[in-house]
Amino acid sequence: MKECLMTQLDLNFVRSQFPAFDSPVLSSHAFFENAGGSYPCRQVVDRLHRFYLDRKVQPYGPYPGAQAGGAEMDEARSRLAGLIGVKDEQVSFGPSTSANTYVLAQAVRVWLRGANAAIVVTNQDHEANSGVWRRLSDEGIEVREWQIDPQTGSLDPADLQALLADGRVKLVCLPHCSNVVAEINDVASLSAMARAAGARVVVDGVSYAPHGLPDFAALGCDVYLFSAYKTYGPHQGIMVISEDFGAELPSQGHYFNAGSLHKRFTPGGPDHAQIAACAGMADYIDAVHTHHFGAESDPAARNRAVHDLMRAHEVAVVAPLLDYLAARNDLRLIGPRRGEDRAPTVAVVLDRAAEPVSEALGREGIGCWAGDFYAVRPLTAMGVDLEQGVLRMSLVHYTSAEDVSKLIAALDRVL
Repeated sequence: MKECLMTQLDLNFVRSQFPAFDSPVLSSHAFFENAGGSYPCRQVVDRLHRFYLDRKVQPYGPYPGAQAGGAEMDEARSRLAGLIGVKDEQVSFGPSTSANTYVLAQAVRVWLRGANAAIVVTNQDHEANSGVWRRLSDEGIEVREWQIDPQTGSLDPADLQALLADGRVKLVCLPHCSNVVAEINDVASLSAMARAAGARVVVDGVSYAPHGLPDFAALGCDVYLFSAYKTYGPHQGIMVISEDFGAELPSQGHYFNAGSLHKRFTPGGPDHAQIAACAGMADYIDAVHTHHFGAESDPAARNRAVHDLMRAHEVAVVAPLLDYLAARNDLRLIGPRRGEDRAPTVAVVLDRAAEPVSEALGREGIGCWAGDFYAVRPLTAMGVDLEQGVLRMSLVHYTSAEDVSKLIAALDRVL
């Protein structure tokens, strides 16, 4: 049995780690709204509950509850940093990824002011990693758009190379994958291309991190942002930043905190309980690793193994859905046809308004939604009627093959 578990995800074990599957409310539907927010794992729920019971005081004070609370906040940063392969100081918490990106953009606004510089953004992004950067044009910073193919939604690396050619680009902002196109961009090669041209790289990983936490060094970017609440955790945004870029940018926090990298881009007081609960995300990844592979002292190695295990399961489980949708002639499947090339976030354009279809699927025991999902720019570029929107069905590694079968059967009835 152990040899099998080393190569195949034990779904029974995984689902036992998520209280939602025992909930009489949540377990009534097969859940396909994970890109909007995943279920929290039991370890996160337990830590959050414990913090509010025993640690809900100003942390780090000279008494037991305060010291325990501060220690648990530090643990969350340290444990996640270890899994991602960075130093503790490189991990910052904030109220959301949108807020973290906004603060980062304000630092870049000052960094590039008067520099006769340009930045590159894409129209494949969620608005959180697009709008804030585009507004830097107010400071005279040139904004260049790396445009998707209107048919496939893909970004062509050759187009980025052309945008970088004159050497004026100082920052490239791109998604690891889009929340509607879902194609996994080759961040490592794109980062290398940008860095060779003298540009820093900011990656929005919100739509990728739920499918496996990043290996920051392997990606080669300067900043990686993702959302804990879409990665089995509480409602926090997490930012990983390189030490040299973090030091080069002007601090956005209190002046007396400027010497601390993890505080430089935190202008407001953090949510102590939710930061502490983020350690439960690391607990969960470690538990999955131990169950499938046994002991491993290097946290980054544990993360890579669990990442690959999750991805293999997702690729296999989403394949029948992609095949089913690609075979229908009354809808348009957005993004790659192969699960290996994409995150299992599947958006389709229907021959009718999408939201009533999601409502009908709800009555069939399927939890998903419809709309533009703040991906107005890519959907517009691909000619999608925003009034009709897209139907989006998003999986993660705890999604079962039976869930996908239920979804396909429900789609047959509703469509």
